[in-house]
Amino acid sequence: MQILLVEDDPETGGAIKRHLVRAGHDVRLIADGHAAAVAGAARRFDVAILDRALPSRDGLTVLQSWRAAGLTVPVLLLTGMTRVEERIEGLTAGADDYLSKPFDLGELEARLVAITRRRSVETATPRLCAGGLELDLVQRSVIAVDQNRSVKLLPRECGMLALLIRNSGTIVTRKMLIEAVWGYAFDPGTNIVESHMCRLRTKLAGFGLEPIETLRGLGYRFAVS
Repeated sequence: MQILLVEDDPETGGAIKRHLVRAGHDVRLIADGHAAAVAGAARRFDVAILDRALPSRDGLTVLQSWRAAGLTVPVLLLTGMTRVEERIEGLTAGADDYLSKPFDLGELEARLVAITRRRSVETATPRLCAGGLELDLVQRSVIAVDQNRSVKLLPRECGMLALLIRNSGTIVTRKMLIEAVWGYAFDPGTNIVESHMCRLRTKLAGFGLEPIETLRGLGYRFAVS
């Protein structure tokens, strides 16, 4: 894989790069936030590893600039922060996954493989249609077909809606969402699913549509009339 690694700590950055190069990946290491913003926009990478605390421009701002420019590269955000609210902030900004320091290099590589695998599945079936909506998995946008209007989705919102549409008319549990969208085999014990679902519903409500039902104690269902 072509990997962009943005990490200002020489020891951490060097260790990550050596591990990934030994695994057969091509890694470009950048230690500055401004340079990372430019590099991400100038060259296509398969995945990016982005430290949140960077000189000149913090990682969250870099990530937001990429997403605002329409860059869909999968991003693994690294942080020394442990508060749940800060992790949610990173995911909401457009990160595909989050890894707190210190971490095992094997786990880091596994997470990279997981988020790129999810993206490859999306690009293999780039559009899903149901209930008057058309979901573009590449552009991460949803279109109200009869209104010819669209709205951009964050990565997790897109993943959630895709899972719901693929299972239209059937119950999608919280566990299914966490495993498919976040790649976790365990429940993190936060309201991360509920907060993302709330934002997704708000965006769909802008079309005058409320296709996602909540079945208390069971999960969610995309209702097709």
